[in-house]
Amino acid sequence: MARRLKTAAAPSPRPVSRGLPSREELVAFIAAEGGKVGKREIARAFRISGAERVELKRMLHELQEEGVVDRRGKRLGRAGALPSIVLADVIGRDRDGELIAVPVEWDEEEHGAPPKILVDVPSRNRKPDLVAGVGDRVLVRAEPLEEVEPGGPSHQGRVVKVLSKQSARVLGVFRALPDGSGRLVPVDKRNAGRELTIGPGDANGAVDGDLIAADIVKQGRYGMPGARVRERLGSLKSERAVSLIAIHAHAIPHVFSAAALAEAEAAPAATMRGREDWRRLPLVTIDPADAKDHDDAVHAEPDPDPDNSGGHIVTVAIADVASYVRPGSALDREALDRGNSVYFPDRVVPMLPERISNDLCSLREKENRPALAVRMWLAKDGRKIRHSFHRVMMKSAAKLSYNQAQAAIDGAPDETTGPLLETVLQPLWAAYAALKTARDGRGPLDLDLPERKLLLKPDGSVDRVIVPPRLDAHRLIEEFMIQANVAAAETLESKRTPLVYRVHDAPSLEKLTALRELLKTLDIDFAQSGNLRPMHFNRILARMEGTENASLINEVVLRTQAQAEYAADNYGHFGLNLRRYAHFTSPIRRYADLIVHRALIRALDLGSDGLPDGTTPETLGEIGARISAAERRAMAAERETVDRLIAHFLADQVGASFHGRIAGVTRSGLFVKLDETGADGFIPAATLGEDYFAHDEAARALVGTRTGESFRLGDHVHVRLIDAAPVAGALRFEMLSEGREGKPTGRGKRGVRRTAASQKAGRGSKPSGSAKKKPADSRKGGRR
Repeated sequence: MARRLKTAAAPSPRPVSRGLPSREELVAFIAAEGGKVGKREIARAFRISGAERVELKRMLHELQEEGVVDRRGKRLGRAGALPSIVLADVIGRDRDGELIAVPVEWDEEEHGAPPKILVDVPSRNRKPDLVAGVGDRVLVRAEPLEEVEPGGPSHQGRVVKVLSKQSARVLGVFRALPDGSGRLVPVDKRNAGRELTIGPGDANGAVDGDLIAADIVKQGRYGMPGARVRERLGSLKSERAVSLIAIHAHAIPHVFSAAALAEAEAAPAATMRGREDWRRLPLVTIDPADAKDHDDAVHAEPDPDPDNSGGHIVTVAIADVASYVRPGSALDREALDRGNSVYFPDRVVPMLPERISNDLCSLREKENRPALAVRMWLAKDGRKIRHSFHRVMMKSAAKLSYNQAQAAIDGAPDETTGPLLETVLQPLWAAYAALKTARDGRGPLDLDLPERKLLLKPDGSVDRVIVPPRLDAHRLIEEFMIQANVAAAETLESKRTPLVYRVHDAPSLEKLTALRELLKTLDIDFAQSGNLRPMHFNRILARMEGTENASLINEVVLRTQAQAEYAADNYGHFGLNLRRYAHFTSPIRRYADLIVHRALIRALDLGSDGLPDGTTPETLGEIGARISAAERRAMAAERETVDRLIAHFLADQVGASFHGRIAGVTRSGLFVKLDETGADGFIPAATLGEDYFAHDEAARALVGTRTGESFRLGDHVHVRLIDAAPVAGALRFEMLSEGREGKPTGRGKRGVRRTAASQKAGRGSKPSGSAKKKPADSRKGGRR
């Protein structure tokens, strides 16, 4: 059992004399501190001051570039080291029968094989929901082992939470055959075309079109592998069926427990007790026209204070979900498991039951509703002077859509917006103009990418795909929500109350290096010095706007960015260029916002339903890891559902040609995104032409070794649809366009000849693309 002992932390180097540490001392200190130090802490520990700080910064930069240390916000850690809280998959058992897990997210190209984690098996008296098994996804608290055997586990992990129990199985659609047997068509895009046979006695009652979970059965060396149906999950012949695949493939909780539903139904309406009466304030909700719940309302007016001439008072009121969902309740446990609502084109899987989300907490027009509100005083240039939080009872003056509010401002008010134009809407737009000035000065990342929306028929199939216009009404609500989120984080920090931040790290050195290499091929210099800011990217984007490489640069800049997440430690939000940021504005659909509401209630003594006693940053760190994983799960499920719906839509257009853009380049081929629908498909490299195409990673291109012909990320191309697999959401294209001219590389072998059909079709067509301006995350209060 010696290997279960945690490595004794090496004593942090503390030199007796003043001076810079050696590289070895510096790395040892960073490793010993477990990723909890930054440049300031290092300088204090080694008593570094003055000009030596510049040299320390240079040393740290070199260690990062060499991959010796990693940076997370302002914190540094040993490269390849696991964080203390890890999302992991249990992959098997060791020779002693103990469970072994590996981290879900691990860069093998950078750090090699993922470390193995020896999973601590709880004793019999431990909670059942902490008992993990092979195939489960778990949240573990990881510690390094003292003794590590070659090829053995390097860490020990205590299970914090079993997030999903997924024993080895395969999901697919059952296709019945006349003899009573059948085939399983996999739903996984990676396995598209690899069907499994199901014997007559192994169908378990499945009928044609059923979504099924099956166990793979061993087969001989020849023939298709077989499977046995374990569970029928639903019929894909019914309406709203495509999202069912993603729900089960990603194990998204979608059926509320009886206890949670009972709590929701029994919840009484909130009263005025402990609340300010704001029912006369003409707050309005502005949402998509098809929104079913409304969790935010806004108001603005000129500030009458002569010391703030030209200033504004902006109010953002948010549904008071904390008054109905109490810590530790069945509703609370269910919401934490879900983490967030999941939005599919054909349905929504809500975080909370409809009794809460669409009724008691929805800020309905002309109805009393409890809210947690922030009032913000803005200078005429949009700078926030001060703010205050209030627990209130409000009554929405009107329910407006984005288009409706925008039309009124543009001179076409209707019977609802007409009476509100001068007193409500125009003050909102005046306040937004001031906030926009401040936003432009702050300079958040501003990408130029289209956002498509699927419009469905009554049977759940795609009718058409549109790119909705982005209006000032969208931007107004987004900027108001950002300011409210900042105010929440500032208040909780000032009260020294733990919270879950929304954080977004700066791009890694590796990604920045790759971006610089690409920009060099376009004769663009990105020799940024000093602290990296979004404005450095915005300058490049502005320079490329309107050029043939604009799509390419927007795509690469997007891919250079880190992924936003939730964490108890604050390292800022790079994309929004904000030092502190927390999600506060959507507690109906995000658990992080509910935590922030509870924190505010506790910090400001606004009631007894705030964060429970004993809530620590460590506790919130575990919650942050869980809900970050749930968010990534939701994003993957939403994306795959869109892929499947569009593949269904295009399935009867095999042989048709389309215009698109190269959206991904790999050694094996090109990913192409179609202009009209946004559908993604693949072109194998072997089918590109009369050459062998090698992968040029720096240029993000496939380049012909003999001809020099190249296909690069962002290029506009003309393609033909060759195959569609709707169940998996997979499309395969054939290239009809010629590539860019270039110099032969002189490497590789002769490739596969382009088909006669593709040569006969029109080549060289490169249509101009169009896109609407939008920020890095355009969903209201969304995934910034």
